[in-house]
Amino acid sequence: MKIEPLTCALGAEISDIRLAEVGRNADLAGEINALLLQYKVLFFRDQDMTDAEHAGVARQFGDLEDHPLANSADGEPGIIHIWKSPESPPERYENAWHNDATWREIPPMGAVLRCVERPPVGGDTMWANMELAYERLPDHIKEEIADLRARHSMEASFMAAKPIDERLAMKERFPDPEHPVVRTHPVTGKKSLFVNAFTTHFTNYHTASRVRVGQDFTNGSGELLRYLTSQAAIPEYQVRWRWTPNSVAIWDNRCTQHYAVMDYSPCVRRMNRATIIGDRPF
Repeated sequence: MKIEPLTCALGAEISDIRLAEVGRNADLAGEINALLLQYKVLFFRDQDMTDAEHAGVARQFGDLEDHPLANSADGEPGIIHIWKSPESPPERYENAWHNDATWREIPPMGAVLRCVERPPVGGDTMWANMELAYERLPDHIKEEIADLRARHSMEASFMAAKPIDERLAMKERFPDPEHPVVRTHPVTGKKSLFVNAFTTHFTNYHTASRVRVGQDFTNGSGELLRYLTSQAAIPEYQVRWRWTPNSVAIWDNRCTQHYAVMDYSPCVRRMNRATIIGDRPF
């Protein structure tokens, strides 16, 4: 394999490899997993794979999960379609910085995303290193957030445009979970900032050490959350990937956020994704 780091923050392009072999070779899968822990997101080009091979690669990292609102590939339920076209509904929420599915009690460990069809121009995806974002926070902010926890919601994001009965039914199925604001990686032990577009509020901010009067709570908590969620938008923490057909990205959802740039309407963009079940954040 040839390994080319793409930025100082995260990301590496891996070449001279047939990625489908990862699904059949445990030793090769171990090498890719080690590189993923190092670079946090890996990129591959010219990987012509079937949906079954795509799912086989992802299953080397763990069991696969579904998505309640995304269609699955025919004959391969581990692969979901993220397909956009001029006929797609207008409520498109790709373009917000997020870790995948933190509205689940157990968010995904990561994902394997394959480009099936891309726009002539645009449709890039960006990733941000949230370990670096945490590391570079001022010390007084690290002290402030060390014990904070926050609520994450699907209802308040892409379910908001749905009819009320559908929204409430999904809320009952996926109650808004509470996660630590600072997450510890279960393998490396490194800390990362774990708030994103799905985060609605801190759940334990209103304490005597932080709040004297009501204004402290409404302004203090809101401004702190906005400050923390803005960290993913700092270019020094990012990598940007231009898709080509049959290119693939594998990322660690536990310590990165990503942003699908919605600049290609009304063109077609078709992506297939396998999402890997993770562990409870701590």
